[in-house]
Amino acid sequence: MENERNPLHIFFLPLPAHGHMIPMMDIAKMFATRGAKITIITGPPYATLFSKQIERVNQLGLEFQIQTVKFPSAEVGMPEGWESTDAVTMSQNQHKFAKGLILLREPVLHILEEHRPDCLVADFFFAWATDVAARLKIPRLTFGGESIIAVCAREVIALYQPHKGVSSDSETFLVPHLPGEMKLTRNQLADHVRQVETDVLIRGEASEAELKSYGSIFNSFFELEKDYADYYRNVLGRKAWHIGPVSLCNSDTADKVVRGKEASISSHECLRWLDSKRPNSVIYVCFGSMTRFSSQQLVEIAKGLEASQQDFLWIVKEVKNEEQDWLPEGFEERMDGKGLIIRGWAPQVLILDHESVGGFVTHCGWNSTLEGVCAGVPLVTWLVAAEQFYNEKLVTQVLKIGLDVGVKQWVRLFGDSVKSDRVEEAVKRVRVGEEAEEMRRRAKALAEMARGAVEEGGSSWSDLGALLQELRLQRLASNKKI
Repeated sequence: MENERNPLHIFFLPLPAHGHMIPMMDIAKMFATRGAKITIITGPPYATLFSKQIERVNQLGLEFQIQTVKFPSAEVGMPEGWESTDAVTMSQNQHKFAKGLILLREPVLHILEEHRPDCLVADFFFAWATDVAARLKIPRLTFGGESIIAVCAREVIALYQPHKGVSSDSETFLVPHLPGEMKLTRNQLADHVRQVETDVLIRGEASEAELKSYGSIFNSFFELEKDYADYYRNVLGRKAWHIGPVSLCNSDTADKVVRGKEASISSHECLRWLDSKRPNSVIYVCFGSMTRFSSQQLVEIAKGLEASQQDFLWIVKEVKNEEQDWLPEGFEERMDGKGLIIRGWAPQVLILDHESVGGFVTHCGWNSTLEGVCAGVPLVTWLVAAEQFYNEKLVTQVLKIGLDVGVKQWVRLFGDSVKSDRVEEAVKRVRVGEEAEEMRRRAKALAEMARGAVEEGGSSWSDLGALLQELRLQRLASNKKI
């Protein structure tokens, strides 16, 4: 624990997006439980959204506060209040959003100059954060919210450009030098790798700033990605601390309920439905905070779930093009008692941790992937964008705790093109038979490793302790220079 009279004061600057904000809040809580004083810099809408979670942390007697800074929506031509709606607006206004992040530099700098913290933990996309921290003579730690395998693969592809040696977008190429054998196609690479101008600029500047930062924090644990953790540190030569899975800092039901946005269903109602089901009998279907499907794709999912004859809990965000009347006729009546559809936000960790959940159909975003690992459930990977194709390789080929539904192309936001028969087949395979039992056995073992990693003496617990000790020594050295 920190010296209570003079604890480390650490500022956190998360990206204003739910998939980045949620894990960084958990990381801040983990730092606080080890004695650090925490300040989060975010906009008023997110301060409101996370107020209950912060209240829960403060009830534990931890020093945890928020400094608000308004996102310059009007200055960059984005609608006011977009942060409190959904991630679609951000994605559709990416260039404007990037400009807004740059404009946050001066107000954030003024806050930091006023408080003079010992360290700044800033999201990867705040490229200017490294220079600001250097100006204040404090370490800047980078958090990108990605898996270690994804970062390693991205760096190797950028360095060796193996995708330029194939003749078509569908031809496979080997990602060289990585542990294991990762094969991809150009169709599975992100826009910025295929030279979309805005993304190249944003990510390029952020990558340069990351290289100059003090080091990176990963929401992962060594045992999960050990070959890639070693590759990152020993071959790429970068400093890193693996302190996850950070969602495990929320052990109480109340903590799981207030994590993220307010749920569209009461925890009591959700748990009551899950309690009525047999252990490992429910398929949980959720595609994260950003993915949106067309009504046609949702119909295919509904048909596949019905044909699989498995119990399911399905989270549906708003439908693309606002087509609300999309369910097959009579579907909800036929599925009464067998399936539960939640429209909006759901307490994912609470659901996954319930003993009735036996499989997870996921977009394979890193937060969701790790939460599935912690719950010990097999995964069906249904990829959309970002680094999800790299995460799928870890899940299906390295860890062997899941199977893919067959998506072959990176599509940024709106996922489509999977037919009902493939949904039916994947759901059955992950739930029934010897293959499913073997995946479940491996998943349960990984869940035990995950819990052990964050407990006292575990790999993540030790890595966080080592990082805090380095920061204390940095402060001591700084004070001596003064």
